[in-house]
Amino acid sequence: MASQDWFDKDFYAVLGVSKDVSDSELKKVYRKLARQFHPDSNPGDAKAEARFKEISEAYTVLSDSASRQEYDQIRAMGGGARFSSGGNGPGGFDDVFGNIFGGGGRTRFQQSPEDIFGGMFGGGGGFTGQQRPSARKGADLTANITIDFRTAIQGGEVSLDIRGSRPLQIAIPAGVNDKQKIRVRDKGEQSMTGGASGDLVITVTVRDHPVFDRDGDNLRVDIPITIPEAILGATIEVPTLEGDRVKVKVPANTPSGRVLRVRDRGVKAKGKRGDLLATILIVTPDLISDKTKKLVEEFKTLNDVHSPRESLYGKASL
Repeated sequence: MASQDWFDKDFYAVLGVSKDVSDSELKKVYRKLARQFHPDSNPGDAKAEARFKEISEAYTVLSDSASRQEYDQIRAMGGGARFSSGGNGPGGFDDVFGNIFGGGGRTRFQQSPEDIFGGMFGGGGGFTGQQRPSARKGADLTANITIDFRTAIQGGEVSLDIRGSRPLQIAIPAGVNDKQKIRVRDKGEQSMTGGASGDLVITVTVRDHPVFDRDGDNLRVDIPITIPEAILGATIEVPTLEGDRVKVKVPANTPSGRVLRVRDRGVKAKGKRGDLLATILIVTPDLISDKTKKLVEEFKTLNDVHSPRESLYGKASL
């Protein structure tokens, strides 16, 4: 996305937040909107899909401290920088490597004067025609990449366009963590003394998922169930990151907050795989009929329900 696009678009307004919104509140708002407008929740709704892309685009910029600062500066000054982002939202690679060798956007390269002159003259003091420079490795380059949650967990490839060269395919290993660095050998600066090329060191930023969270090698998901399912027990379906659903048995008298474990449906990393942890959330119906209210009152009378907060009050006074 060019700076003019940044200048024209108010990402804070897209998400309905103030300019001084905290990172935690920004994440909370994004996840709520992403759930509401996700294409899976609105099949065939083009407007919802467009809104989802807008939300994802805004969050991608504002959730990264560096790009957020740059965006605020561009909005304040009326443009000038360049950032490569996209409109595909989570699930695409459009936010990857803005203009690597052009000096603009979120992708930045760092090379010290020592690297440059050391590479040219082999380090040490002045160079004369009687001295022969030693072959030194070229300087490393650094870059930032933002990928979607699914790619971070399952792995994939990103195409990196370099000016004057063929696109470079970057392999994203399965299970990569947020802020983890990936080193691509021999893709940095060429040596000026006949040595090996430097490396490309990539720092990975992982977008949040509207449903799943990562907890080490485990994945977490909140699963709502009804009051009858909680009291009587039930067999429910739990979504997985792969796109299918697994059946899970909810025992009778299951309280809200209980965690049900689905083995081997978490993150694959280092030859093993974590689990999927489903946290039970009991939900009440939006509308309750008079007949239902009477039945609940009868239930209360028959079961002599005591307050579940008594132990809490006791512990609070310690």
